[in-house]
Amino acid sequence: MNKIIIVGPASPLRGGISDFNEALAKALVLKNKDVEIISFSLQYPSIFFPGKSQNKTTNETDLPFKISPIINSINPLSWRKAAKHIALSKPDKVFIRFWMPFFGPCLGFIGSFLKKKKINVSGIVDNAVAHEKRWGDKQLVNFFLKSCNNHITLSKKVKQDILSINATITVKALFHPIYDTYKPLIDKNSALNKLNLKEGKYILFFGLIRKYKGLDLAIKAMAEKQIIKMKIKLIIAGEFYESEKDYQKLINQLKLNNIIIYNKFIEDSDVPSFFSASNLVILPYTSATQSGVTQLAMHYNKPMITTNVGGLSEIITHGKDGYICSPDSNQLSNYILKYFSETDNENKMSNALSIKKELFSWEQFTNEIV
Repeated sequence: MNKIIIVGPASPLRGGISDFNEALAKALVLKNKDVEIISFSLQYPSIFFPGKSQNKTTNETDLPFKISPIINSINPLSWRKAAKHIALSKPDKVFIRFWMPFFGPCLGFIGSFLKKKKINVSGIVDNAVAHEKRWGDKQLVNFFLKSCNNHITLSKKVKQDILSINATITVKALFHPIYDTYKPLIDKNSALNKLNLKEGKYILFFGLIRKYKGLDLAIKAMAEKQIIKMKIKLIIAGEFYESEKDYQKLINQLKLNNIIIYNKFIEDSDVPSFFSASNLVILPYTSATQSGVTQLAMHYNKPMITTNVGGLSEIITHGKDGYICSPDSNQLSNYILKYFSETDNENKMSNALSIKKELFSWEQFTNEIV
């Protein structure tokens, strides 16, 4: 197997799916594969995109693989063009990234076209059930699922979701590899200075803000009297994909001054500063499959508190390298206090993560899929 094509977003498009595709491509190149990413010329029509920009502000230019932005998600002529381009490349294997029903027609058409040409097509499915459900989602997802020879998921939960939609699908549950493309941590004092923060205890909520991520629960947890007394603060770092005003209203109602908000898309170059400044990462999701944030935290050996939804709890060993709780603000506050109260918790959990993360390497992942 020498020629591999990945279908999905890549630079200059931003976001976790794009980062994953490029990290996967690099890992495959290290296995001496000829890799090309077939990306989007238009991913989301602007009317459907809740953020400020779909593109990165800076791009890595010296990539060891080719990126071809051919696909327009709402133009069927481009779907055929992309499928023909792939077929003419005569790849040994095609991986199609799938993460939301909106892309079912587009990616399903490409998969079906290639499958008819006897090209081996595997889906890499992040989500089979949308976080924000809409009529027709199941049919769109199933159209894509049937277009591939088999599927790979990044958590056991998504495998279960796929089989609940179509029990005849061949699917294998793997894991979300750890991002190793980010720069290392920096000195904590330097990070605090860069973020204009004072010395103290910090929890990090990182990534795009969507309702299902439970930020309101984290804010409510920070209202616990002992957390305020211990001067523990919450950093919210990410672009709001819904109204920031609702969260600010909650903060004002609870009379909190231990919340710091950075409402912006966090560029790769700034990621180390936020993790270097923080003692703990919190993922209070109310709905989830898996999250790139858990793998990013693991990359930096940062202990986590996650909720027991979706595949999040598949990553953490409760009490050893983090805590798992229900999506409940009282439980979140209890574990925040437990983490900061027990002696040397941060070092012990960080060391445990540094050992565990070998199980989630790109080398392991590419061995499985190739």
